[in-house]
Amino acid sequence: MSTYKHLLIGLDLSPESQQVVDRVKQLFADREVKISVCHILEPLAFTYGGDIPVDLSDVQSQLEQQARERLAKLAQEINVPTEDQHIVLGQPANEMHRMARESDVDLIIVGSHGRHGLALIFGSTSNSVLHGAQCDVLAVRINEPT
Repeated sequence: MSTYKHLLIGLDLSPESQQVVDRVKQLFADREVKISVCHILEPLAFTYGGDIPVDLSDVQSQLEQQARERLAKLAQEINVPTEDQHIVLGQPANEMHRMARESDVDLIIVGSHGRHGLALIFGSTSNSVLHGAQCDVLAVRINEPT
């Protein structure tokens, strides 16, 4: 069995991201492996269709700063140095695929909410990552609060 050398962990920075970090700690704590973490922010112009006639750059900058701080806290738990913490603007699956190719990642790890029916059809980042990846993908099942 081959050993993974470089992991890319995609986090949405929701409270459930902690479950993904905890699983990475369980699986890879005793292994020599490089870990990179990322959070992909969709540009506000994409999110709102680009039809809003206001400058959203300040809001976008604030969102990026908040994401950077939250990602840093999670990354610290798994000893990921600052240079391997990435906040990227774009579409999540596409950006994770690009990062994986450019950085010789051999395992992408994402959280999965286990959506079914219409929720699955209309988009699941973990599903999109899985189907476009050129490396292995581990989807960590997110346990929803009851």
